[in-house]
Amino acid sequence: MGFENLTEKLTAVFKRLGSKGKLIEEDIKSAMREVKLALLEADVNYSVAKKFITRVSEKALGAEIMKSLTPAQMVIKIVRDELVSLLGGNDSKLNVYKGKMNVIMLCGLQGAGKTTHCAKLAVYLRNKKFKPLIAACDIYRPAAIDQLEILGKNSKVSVFVDRNDNPVNISCKALDYAKQNGYDTLILDTAGRLHIDENLMNELKSINEKVNPKEILLVLDSMTGQDAVNVAKSFNDLLSITGVILTKFDGDARGGAALTIRETTGAPIKFIGTGEKLGDIEPFKPERIATRIIGMGDILSLIESAQENFDKENTEKMAKKFTENKFDFEDFLSLFSQMRKMGPLKSIISKLPGVGNLNNLNIDDKLVDKVEAVILSMTREERKNPKIICSSRKKRIASGSGSKVEDVNNLLKRFEEMKKLMKQINGSGFLGRALFSRLKK
Repeated sequence: MGFENLTEKLTAVFKRLGSKGKLIEEDIKSAMREVKLALLEADVNYSVAKKFITRVSEKALGAEIMKSLTPAQMVIKIVRDELVSLLGGNDSKLNVYKGKMNVIMLCGLQGAGKTTHCAKLAVYLRNKKFKPLIAACDIYRPAAIDQLEILGKNSKVSVFVDRNDNPVNISCKALDYAKQNGYDTLILDTAGRLHIDENLMNELKSINEKVNPKEILLVLDSMTGQDAVNVAKSFNDLLSITGVILTKFDGDARGGAALTIRETTGAPIKFIGTGEKLGDIEPFKPERIATRIIGMGDILSLIESAQENFDKENTEKMAKKFTENKFDFEDFLSLFSQMRKMGPLKSIISKLPGVGNLNNLNIDDKLVDKVEAVILSMTREERKNPKIICSSRKKRIASGSGSKVEDVNNLLKRFEEMKKLMKQINGSGFLGRALFSRLKK
């Protein structure tokens, strides 16, 4: 996920605040200056960053410290809540309904990943029991139609193609075809340009008028930062977009686009692209992203993914362990055995609290084997109570797993950092309420 640099800087600020037993006004002001600088370095719009800091400062200086929280934890909670608001507040769901014809138009500049995300969105909707059809309305980019046909074949999603007509007529024909053949959702892959021009906008406006889509989703590349926000404003002014799909969200983006789009355009982020596979698309959840930004991971999404791959008993057991802060390396072994079913390893690890900056880590699935080997080299007693692992035990574990003592130390350190952060999250009561609310569904 993007935001790694921002997360690292915010974590450092919170750590310094946490080292103080009592906070004074100057501590808050100093911390807010650092947070503001971190936001600007993350390519957040200056005006947006300034307003954000003003809101956080006012609440931090005027808030009554809750009994269950230290002053530093209160500041963390305020920052998190304001980040949730900045990212859009509530989840923005896709406006599609069973039993009706749903038309979704994807638009954007060339190279943002629009065609690929037409297929990703179709796969997502098919998994939600819709019957999608993709229409190839980009007749200008070389091989655009061929690319869409290949994606359709790989994803087993139907693609409507007419190589001899204009995009406006193609969209109308595709809609008629969808209605006549039992499809309930039509996704239009429209043409993009290297820059915004009058012809592009006129064509999109004509398609909009003819087929009246319920959703006009702008596809933006997260890597473009503030430029993405400028593009979003231009498309929104002319088309009144209903939402945004941010692609390459798993890359090295600084995060400015995600933190600025809603505030500057009013358009919600509805989906994020999290990888190269056709299944790598997720609904955008502001609350969870905000928790990840402040370095507390995304345990809810991890549990949600586990629900889809684990049996119910194991899922509830893992949730209970996390909320009670009682998980150990035995639980990790159980988790690793299922981990490969839950998506790309880097995406999974990024959701764990305390992992930190992933930019410089060469993470692949072999890492699971390495960590698993270290844990298996521990005795059952050591897995249950890692605090008993002394120097001689570390040497034995390293030797038995074909690794270095440094690797064992690093694993133990990360494990303890995660437990500390889980304790902080649980102190607010947020995680327990959210987890068990999810499990009751």
